[in-house]
Formats: sequence, C-alpha cells, structure tokens
Amino acid sequence: MTIGKIYTIPPQPPVEENTRWLDAGALRFGVEYRELDPASLVASYADNAEHLAELVERSPDGGFTDEGVSIHVSTSAPGRDHREHLRFDVFDGEPHYHYIHYGDDGAVSINNVIDFDTTAHGEMLPWVIDTLRHRVAAMLEHAGADLEPTGLDAAIVATTIDRVAEMALAAQKAQRTARAVPLPGVGHLSGAEGSEAGG
Repeated sequence: MTIGKIYTIPPQPPVEENTRWLDAGALRFGVEYRELDPASLVASYADNAEHLAELVERSPDGGFTDEGVSIHVSTSAPGRDHREHLRFDVFDGEPHYHYIHYGDDGAVSINNVIDFDTTAHGEMLPWVIDTLRHRVAAMLEHAGADLEPTGLDAAIVATTIDRVAEMALAAQKAQRTARAVPLPGVGHLSGAEGSEAGG
C-alpha cells in the first residue's frame, strides 16, 4: 500500500557545503540545514524541462519557502555511486519524509512524499532518530534499496546514528536561536500540495 503523494521529480539535491556526511558501512547518512525558496527550487530543475514543469504545476501559489534540518540516508553498491533512498525533512512549516525509488536506468522513478503528523507524533526530530535506530532497514527495503548481501553492521549504524542525532539537534537549536524560527504548529506557512516535492 502506498500512502502520501507520488512525484516523478527527484528531491532537490543536497547543498554539499551545508551537508556533513557520515559513512556507516553500506550506508551513508547526511545532515544538512536547508533553507528552501522558490528561486532555489527552480534553479535545481532548470536543466530538465519535465521536472521543472512538474515542480511549477504542483507548487502552491507563490512557490514554497521553508527551512529545517534534513537527514539523508543513502546506500552504496559495487560499481555505482551512493543513492539516496530516504530523506527526512524536519521542516518548521511542513515536516515530511521521502521514500526515493530508482528505475533500471538509475534515475529516480518515484519520489513518495509523506507528511509528518505533529499532532499525533509530536516533534519530528526525536521520531526520526528513533525510526533510524529501529526501522531504517525496513524503510530502505520499502524504498527498493539494494543493500549488500551481508546486510547492515548494526553496531556501526547505531554509533553513526548517535552522531547524526547530536549534529541534527545542534543544527536545529542553533538555527532556531539565531533566526527565532517558530516551533512546529506555530509557524506562519500555509500548507499546500506539492510544497514537499523538491524537499
């Protein structure tokens, strides 16, 4: 069963200079503080007419603006680069997460975006860290990740997730303090379908 919204447009690529990558065997975790605006999203897809058209069609009036911590989960396999299969966008306005599927040609074929319910689950970041600790393998399988036959090294993954948690919490706290970002549920942004497509 598929829940959430389905896009063919891939998520906006991480900004490398704003992203800290941590290797954990067959996995790679990235922690990034992201500030999205309509101009940056258009620039990301400007070289692909189909992707840009989908972004424009499914964006809210005036485009999408949001910010927050993003946690990327990528896998490696012999003979290819890392592929991001999971993304958790702990945004202040519209928190959500992604299952990212790839086609036989190696391109993103499905970007499944699922809104996070803060009323039911509270703050998203603690939920993300708990999910990474206990459900990351199942979520990667759901996203079609081709993990190594030996599977994941639980000890290495657990230690790395501890570091991810520390970095994400520090980034969130620093930015909220510096920018006086509203807490979830008190934000000024209005929800609209398509705002998370490039998130």
